[in-house]
Amino acid sequence: MRRLVREEAARAASLFAGAKDTLVWSCLMGCMGEVWVDDALRPKVALASLGDFSFFAGAADGAQAEEAASLLPALHPSGFVLAVPMGEGWARLLRRRYAQGCQMVTRYALCKEGGRFDRARLEGLANALDGRYVLKPLDGEAYARVLRQEWSRDFCSQYGGWEDYAAHSLGVVALDGEEIVGGASGYSWFKGGIEIEIDVRQDHRRRGVATACAARLILNCLDQGLYPSWDAANPESLHLAQKLGYRFSHEYPTCRIHWESGALR
Repeated sequence: MRRLVREEAARAASLFAGAKDTLVWSCLMGCMGEVWVDDALRPKVALASLGDFSFFAGAADGAQAEEAASLLPALHPSGFVLAVPMGEGWARLLRRRYAQGCQMVTRYALCKEGGRFDRARLEGLANALDGRYVLKPLDGEAYARVLRQEWSRDFCSQYGGWEDYAAHSLGVVALDGEEIVGGASGYSWFKGGIEIEIDVRQDHRRRGVATACAARLILNCLDQGLYPSWDAANPESLHLAQKLGYRFSHEYPTCRIHWESGALR
């Protein structure tokens, strides 16, 4: 397996034909992430990796598929990955290779053709927060702060720095006094949009913070001509997405894989 440089990443596009996940698009467009293939000119096996996610496509049998699966510990040194198999063959390979460390979970895809966004409704949701909270753009000062907090790092952790984030993404944070307690941000970017990441500090959940931040970020994206893509990790996230105007597309299986950091290198 070899890593394609960004200018070559589109060579793997045929293996990911039909993929609707924008993280795959980001990799193939050369925006973010990495693309690995067995052959740079005529690939039959491909791996697209961005953040905590890796996507497997192509022929799932043979030595090259095994080698692709073996790359996960090096690509995800934290000891955790959400591996998305494009086909049951890849799911079988990942379950066999990572055994007890592999748990199959269901994720929920939303339609990428466009949400039925009602701006007036979104404005109402964005402004419905308790008066103790204030929403503000994720600016340079907030960027540095969210990276210092473990629960909020993924708002910006995939970018090379503030300049990279500011050039390609945008976000919203919720303040309780001077503390950042929630937010919504572009986990990743692709040409024409961002993939939304939402989180709220544990002690401020179930107070409408996630809804308000997401609604404001969607409105900001629409104002800038960006598509605010959403992929739901669980039924709660799916329900929130539908409340905001997204349309459900389909369920898909994902391998949630854990291993002791460094143990499988």
